[in-house]
Amino acid sequence: MDQHLLSIVLLTPLAGLLVLLFLPSKSKNLIRIWANLVAFAGFLVSLPLVSRFQVGVPGFQFEERFDWIPSLGAHYHIGMDGISLLLVMLTTLMGFVAILCSWSAVQDRTKEYYAMFLLLQTGMIGVFVALDFFLFYIFWELVLVPMYFIIGVWGGPRKLYAAIKFFLYTLAGSVLMLLGILTLYFQHFHQFGTYTFEISELMKTTMPLGLQQWVFWAFFLGFAIKVPMFPFHTWLPDAHVEAPTAGSVILAAVLLKMGTYGFLRFSLPLLPKASMDQTIVQILAVLSIIGIIYGALVCMMQKDWKKLIAYSSVSHLGFCTLGIFSMNPNGIAGSVLQQINHGISTGMLFMVIGVIYERRHTREISEYGGLAHVMPKFAVIFAIAMLSSVGLPLLNGFVGEFTILMGAFEANRIWAAFAVTGVILGAAYLLWLYQRTMLGQVTNGKNLVIPDMNFREIAMFVPLIAWAIWIGVYPKPYFDILRQPVSEIVERVRPGYYSGGVQNAAIPLPSVRAGGAR
Repeated sequence: MDQHLLSIVLLTPLAGLLVLLFLPSKSKNLIRIWANLVAFAGFLVSLPLVSRFQVGVPGFQFEERFDWIPSLGAHYHIGMDGISLLLVMLTTLMGFVAILCSWSAVQDRTKEYYAMFLLLQTGMIGVFVALDFFLFYIFWELVLVPMYFIIGVWGGPRKLYAAIKFFLYTLAGSVLMLLGILTLYFQHFHQFGTYTFEISELMKTTMPLGLQQWVFWAFFLGFAIKVPMFPFHTWLPDAHVEAPTAGSVILAAVLLKMGTYGFLRFSLPLLPKASMDQTIVQILAVLSIIGIIYGALVCMMQKDWKKLIAYSSVSHLGFCTLGIFSMNPNGIAGSVLQQINHGISTGMLFMVIGVIYERRHTREISEYGGLAHVMPKFAVIFAIAMLSSVGLPLLNGFVGEFTILMGAFEANRIWAAFAVTGVILGAAYLLWLYQRTMLGQVTNGKNLVIPDMNFREIAMFVPLIAWAIWIGVYPKPYFDILRQPVSEIVERVRPGYYSGGVQNAAIPLPSVRAGGAR
């Protein structure tokens, strides 16, 4: 059982999908119950991964490896480290919550809708556990198809435009990434005489700096569009606004993390020279900081509740990429934790919007006001989600942002100074949104008769709120899980980083710190 645990987690949604196909389309409640049971089972079978994961063990755990296409050097090779573990747990929980929040929202083509979600779940888990580049690429592309249909069939008025834009943007990045993969593949063959897509084998390939830089930029476009980093973010607000609530939740909570995961799993370990190149690091840090500030400023201008939260993702993911390219343990560990935090808090915010949209069918902020008088339970849950996203101490967002800013400060004080403004602006636009929609007098008569949240709706938020408080109050287990994989990445891109002890570890990068030479 243990040696196939990861395959069971990966294939549970797919097995549920196969059964779903045989259910009669007219039995909508049966379809809903089955899809929710499968999603919950997917979460339950992933829990043993946490209890059986050995903290501090180098390399990958729960590995499974079978020959798949030997002539190409492609294998079914899966496994996980601490980074994968946290992202897989986020995926299984958010997948269950997203399917649960669709209960009353989706009435048309129910069977196809849930089928797409279960297929999407398999693809997302596959991305985070694949240790073979060919397998990874298949899962990476597989995710596009169900998400395209979720937006294009069950989305809003401009759903087709948003779906096509999402598909073409991400596909363009994927094709360029494929060229980078093939470069590594053939370079490995020239040096070792064997064809392989195994990531551990490809890491042995040596390439001159110039070639590494070309491959880095090919990977960068694939991952940056998915994050999305500024200026590749324009597909995201359209996709979020037009997608159904569950689509927005899973897009924000999990799909965007595939880009940041790509940087950590592939760009840095496979291309260490290019990743440490002064010009590349400066460009990516500047793009991250622009994303942080620009995303927050655009949020201040929004009249649509959902578009505001969509642009907040551009700002929050800017912190995650800044942490990665700080190239130190605090920055990278903070980045991974903030990816989890963003999934929890922004997932909750999109669910909050979904709850109110089902009642009023409008997302115009001006249509609301004083909702706390009518929907007190809703107002409390919205407040917790909002403060979690703001980064209030004792909630999850604070731990991630604080650790990233420590890492950024260590690398370059100017980066940290600019990034801090994103925290201030984040508090401004989210508190402003809360004030305009929840506080004051009820400005619109239609809002006086809105029912408060029911038991199912409250139940969707309970696990996410509990997780947000746990990370905020006691983040030690998460840093323990991340310590080993993060130290392996840092040692790979900065050999000898740890050998000088604490004093050496605290010295910023000469090439990327403010102020030039010591």
